[in-house]
Amino acid sequence: MTAFGDLQQLRDSPIPIEAVELGAARGYRSLPIDVSREAHTEPLVDVRQFGLAGENFYASSRNPPYYHAIPGAIDRLLLREGVAKRLQAINARLAPADLELWLFDAWRPQAVQIYFHDHWFPADLKRRNPALTGQDLLAEVERYWAAPSTGDDAPSPHSTGGAVDLTIRWRGGGHLWMGSLFDDASEIAHTAHLESASDVFSFSADEARANRRLLYWLMTEAGFAANPSEWWHFSYGDQMWAKLIGAPAALYGGVQASP
Repeated sequence: MTAFGDLQQLRDSPIPIEAVELGAARGYRSLPIDVSREAHTEPLVDVRQFGLAGENFYASSRNPPYYHAIPGAIDRLLLREGVAKRLQAINARLAPADLELWLFDAWRPQAVQIYFHDHWFPADLKRRNPALTGQDLLAEVERYWAAPSTGDDAPSPHSTGGAVDLTIRWRGGGHLWMGSLFDDASEIAHTAHLESASDVFSFSADEARANRRLLYWLMTEAGFAANPSEWWHFSYGDQMWAKLIGAPAALYGGVQASP
């Protein structure tokens, strides 16, 4: 038995490529939101009430590659109650291996979404490739940053309280190695990036692949959908979730946090 105990089977199980196909979430904002379901009115809750650990990445200056607190970021981690309870159950599954979830981001103010979608990321892309302009630039931005919106019909995922960015760490200790920075806007962050065969042997790649698999299976078996472009981004109940799992409608629309 390894240090991961019963979880080792998940570390050994490949992420199915077809389940995280790039572009699979395209058009998710056109799906309806079922406002008749009880879940639609679920409150936002502070995840720490459910024993979940984390620190809002954008409210800190220790947040590579930014190294500054993002305008409008909050130091709370808020999610819909049903989402927090699902994460709490995952933590219970991790506990025998002395592991736990660590949250980077949850409900997100639109000011943060606007900053990255409209300012920081376009400027960074232009710095790297000055030829990127117009619709080509916008398309590249929106591979990783959804257009800001809290609208009733098409809210950005993190404004619903159903989307969460997270990883796994040793309980009270360091993060498991996942092969990239959180918020790495490149191919290395794609959920199944490390599933591709490679002739180059690397302990680092092997470890990151196993840990991404563990996170993927824990989350999807709990009902979450995995964002194909970001190994850390999972959602339950929002429009992206509905598109990725083939549900007819989302459960959660945009929601405002209380002061």
